[in-house]
Amino acid sequence: MNTELFGIIATYLLTVVLAIPLGIYLSKVFAGEKVWTDFLKPLENGIYKLSGINVKEQMNWKQHMKALMTINLVWLVYGFFVLLQQDKLPLNPDGNPGMSPDLAFNTIISFVVNCNLQHYSGESGVSYLTQHFVLMFLQFVSAATGIAAAVVFFKAFRDKTTTSLGNFWEFFVKSITRLLLPLSVLMGLIMAFSGTPTSYQGKDQFISLQGDTVHVSRGPAAGFIAIKHLGTNGGGWFGANSAHPLENPNYLTNMVELIAQVIIPIAMVIAFGYFIRRKKLAWMIFGVMTIGMLMLLLPTMSSELGGNPAIAKMGVSQATGAMEGKEVRFGPTVSAYWSTVTTIISTGSVNSMHDSGMPLTGLWQLLGMMINSFYGGCGVGMLNYFIYLIIAVFISGLMVGRTPEFLGHKVEAREVKIAALITLLSPFLILAGTAIAAYVFTNHGGAAWAVQPKTWLNNPGFHGFSEMLYEMTSSNANNGSGFEGLGDGNTFWNVSTGFVLLLGRFLPIIGPVAIAGLLGAKKFIPESAGTLKTDTLTFSLMTFAVILVLNALSYFPALALGPLAEYFTLFK
Repeated sequence: MNTELFGIIATYLLTVVLAIPLGIYLSKVFAGEKVWTDFLKPLENGIYKLSGINVKEQMNWKQHMKALMTINLVWLVYGFFVLLQQDKLPLNPDGNPGMSPDLAFNTIISFVVNCNLQHYSGESGVSYLTQHFVLMFLQFVSAATGIAAAVVFFKAFRDKTTTSLGNFWEFFVKSITRLLLPLSVLMGLIMAFSGTPTSYQGKDQFISLQGDTVHVSRGPAAGFIAIKHLGTNGGGWFGANSAHPLENPNYLTNMVELIAQVIIPIAMVIAFGYFIRRKKLAWMIFGVMTIGMLMLLLPTMSSELGGNPAIAKMGVSQATGAMEGKEVRFGPTVSAYWSTVTTIISTGSVNSMHDSGMPLTGLWQLLGMMINSFYGGCGVGMLNYFIYLIIAVFISGLMVGRTPEFLGHKVEAREVKIAALITLLSPFLILAGTAIAAYVFTNHGGAAWAVQPKTWLNNPGFHGFSEMLYEMTSSNANNGSGFEGLGDGNTFWNVSTGFVLLLGRFLPIIGPVAIAGLLGAKKFIPESAGTLKTDTLTFSLMTFAVILVLNALSYFPALALGPLAEYFTLFK
């Protein structure tokens, strides 16, 4: 037990120790200051020249968003047709078929929006060509999209008053060349030398101990797994994701994968403070996020280590905790840590089966995705937090009788309305989506569809409701993990979650960037005795309270119907 706890503490502390210098480095990269990776400038200039990009051209926030949305649309169309035709393309040694239109629709949207919600199994659902040139490619560019959007947000507050917010393409390219690609190469080498496959051959065959012939999928997985975590993507090369022994061979790779998925989100918080020259503000934001993470992690660990009361009633010893759905190589402690960070961050990878966790574990996983701003995904974590911060600024200003302002810029009705709309968007998508699914399941279960709704759930009742709620929550949070008792590989779930994925990704990016752009263009007001300071402990606690209250009001009824109700049934 103590060893496992030490492993978690060491992993987190090492993550923070690495994230601080990385954040300082990123602030210099995006500020155009001299850094040791400047030797890559010729490569970047070649990309700009080949693409016809003038990086000296300044963009306002609307031009940034236009560029972002346009390139994402191109990737969506390109990937959709490759997924449909992958059976006719090379690098398909296992003969995997092309996807159906509805599955291709869901899959390409999912990877474009940095979610990687997989309604297919990696071994049998996609070819090596698709894994590399569609899915892995999108894992790089979707993460770079979020980082570039965050840098636009940073730029709005670096200068006192400005509408010139840099060039989107420069931020986008540098996110790959200076950050994602170098770290992925390093991590990919660690994974390869630890036993993760890098071969382009098809399935291997061996005879098991009981004499069965087993066919084991492989492929060039190491590089894919590296960017899946560094880019907070989470999509598994194998269906079992990082619970698979080839995708996560040992405790070292488990630790590396945990660090990889957390390091950039934390580094972006540090980079924000250094970039806008407000280090104290960044540390206050980091503190709120860390407290939030601990408030989800500690009860998750307690829930898993306490074992299952239903099994205890049978007289079965659970000395190591609740082991159902856990990989025996890792156990419940590190699995609890993984399940917490993968849901507060939009990674969604798993090293245990979330569907098999204790009911309260499912509650904390759901709440982490619903809040979606404790570190969050690459770049977008800061954008999500900013929405809560603006609401906290507005409420605090009203409470103390001062004009709401943030970093010397007045927060007025237009900015608050945008923040309010974005805040209401997530509950609407999650709850409305779950309500529609529950209605179809209960009232049209026998519908003459290819997959009848009544067959969706392996676990009807409270847990079945949680499975549907989890699927919609994961889609909206661009997370991608799932309660896999849900049969989601059908037209209803492919199409419904596809639309939730799109809206849950791009509106929460456009909203914060729009607010930042509008604030940055306003006249700068120097600090005075009447200024509401946002880098204080008091204001940080106010922001934390806003996060808790808004999410409690939005989601408590749904959580009560699902994981809470299931929890209380264990004690009947």
